[in-house]
Amino acid sequence: MNAPSTPQTDKMLSKKEGSVGYVIFNNPERHNAVSLDMWQAAGKMLDEFRNDNNIKVVVVTGNGGKAFVSGADISRFEKERSSEDAVAHYNKVVEQSYAAFHEFPKPTIAMIRGYCIGGGMGLATCCDLRIATEGSKFAVPAAKLGLGYAYPGLKRLVDIVGPSFAMEIFYTARQFTAAEALGMGLVNRVLPDDKLESYVKEYADTISGNAPLTIRAVKAVVSEMMKDESKRDLKRAQDAVDACFKSRDYEEGRKAFMEKRKPVFTGS
Repeated sequence: MNAPSTPQTDKMLSKKEGSVGYVIFNNPERHNAVSLDMWQAAGKMLDEFRNDNNIKVVVVTGNGGKAFVSGADISRFEKERSSEDAVAHYNKVVEQSYAAFHEFPKPTIAMIRGYCIGGGMGLATCCDLRIATEGSKFAVPAAKLGLGYAYPGLKRLVDIVGPSFAMEIFYTARQFTAAEALGMGLVNRVLPDDKLESYVKEYADTISGNAPLTIRAVKAVVSEMMKDESKRDLKRAQDAVDACFKSRDYEEGRKAFMEKRKPVFTGS
């Protein structure tokens, strides 16, 4: 395991384990509530992992054992969100951060233990997969704070759980259990607390062993599919598919199948 890299703030950590990169929210005394500098540091970590060809999957999680991310750090609102201009700046930075996770070209997994609240749920919906412990809790308490929720974040949630469940989450502003989240399709898997890390690591390693171009193509096609029809780039989607068939990995996959061995993919 490589040592964690040094970000702009000690409230964010990153590390690499083989082909898996980790983005870790490290504010456990506040249940990993997020401030502006934390969002900015997270974006820099993603840039590093995007440019590292050895990293195939990114896992997003929180430190401390009690929370994934509990949302915005309300104690910083007076400093970061007290005026109209400050709110506009804050919202711009946060949405850019969400977009960086949502549009990240490699697979992303939200590893959730404990509270996944507000902006934390927004972050989880930006990831491709969400794997949670049985004791995790999910909520968007915007209606208890008088906050507006913009189109991009709502659309990401609706794309995952559908409009009716999304409205229930917002209308009630209550906490949902992991079992309820699984029933809504908000999370992919629910596990006992002591199984989470090993399961996610094995899951990420399984993904890492598959053909990167195939995974990239699937992510590209699904990404275009989820856009408004007028904004879809179908050429981009088809180019990603064509790249698979033109690759050495496609040849390797066929040979490995015929030779009854595990393929060794290079992403080329």
